[in-house]
Amino acid sequence: MFIGEYSHAIDDKGRVAVPAKFRKVLQSGAVVTRGLDSCLFLYAKEEWQKLAEQISAAPINKANSRAFSRFMLAGAVELEFDKQGRILLPEYLRQHASLRKSVILAGLYNRIEIWDEGVWKKYSKVTGKNSGRIAEELEGVGSVKQSS
Repeated sequence: MFIGEYSHAIDDKGRVAVPAKFRKVLQSGAVVTRGLDSCLFLYAKEEWQKLAEQISAAPINKANSRAFSRFMLAGAVELEFDKQGRILLPEYLRQHASLRKSVILAGLYNRIEIWDEGVWKKYSKVTGKNSGRIAEELEGVGSVKQSS
């Protein structure tokens, strides 16, 4: 399980350190791909395999299925950690997420999102302001079911 927000710098080669807490879950392998909302998605290999199977099972006769499959699967790359616990993010992925010098690694239970720090702050501010409305629109999340 991934939870929490961590700030790290990207070096000139495109490497970023992954918190030790996250690396423990990623020991058996990791995959990074294009994410939604201008970030990257980082998955443990086992979790990625589940998602990739679901995506690849989508009907190829549907344009949106093909487009989403290309977006997620063609953009994916397996990662290895160096001795300092860093991963190398390919240039095309750094460009997708507009990653500059400071990034946020946000743990979201089954994945890590990698955001440019400035983009993350703007996104978080807007989301925070709208959190009550967003919560109301999500059915069944955090609600307590009452028995009759």
